[in-house]
Amino acid sequence: MAVPQFGTREDGRDYRDRPAAFGIAQRDGRIALVRIEKPRHPAWHDLPGGALDPGETAEDAVVREFGEEAGLKVAVEREYARADQYFLNTDGEAFDNRAVFFTLAVAGDDPGLKVEDDHTLVWMDPHEALAILRHDAHAWAVAAWLRLRARA
Repeated sequence: MAVPQFGTREDGRDYRDRPAAFGIAQRDGRIALVRIEKPRHPAWHDLPGGALDPGETAEDAVVREFGEEAGLKVAVEREYARADQYFLNTDGEAFDNRAVFFTLAVAGDDPGLKVEDDHTLVWMDPHEALAILRHDAHAWAVAAWLRLRARA
């Protein structure tokens, strides 16, 4: 199956491949998002997750990122989707996120894991999340997850 590509590639930019992992964790019918606030940029919302560290598996990366960004301990249930997203980071670097998306079980809260002060955990209705997620690939992944749940 072909992996969908989201975002627009700007001419003249070199987009580096960025292996990444993101996840959907739910609590009381809501999914975990992170609200990110950086100086000189409007706030945005993402699914928790991010780039793989060297030698790290996608499963290990998503667990680590949920801790660092949201202060949540999670366990991987299963991979359910893959999607790519062209984007520019806040420093203007061009990337093509090569993302794996997982469903996750929340094992608990652990504020001691959180290291990213500009990320705030937000629990949101998944249908509302579709409208505010920064990346189209993330919105697509939430929609794919909703369809999986409806068919289960």
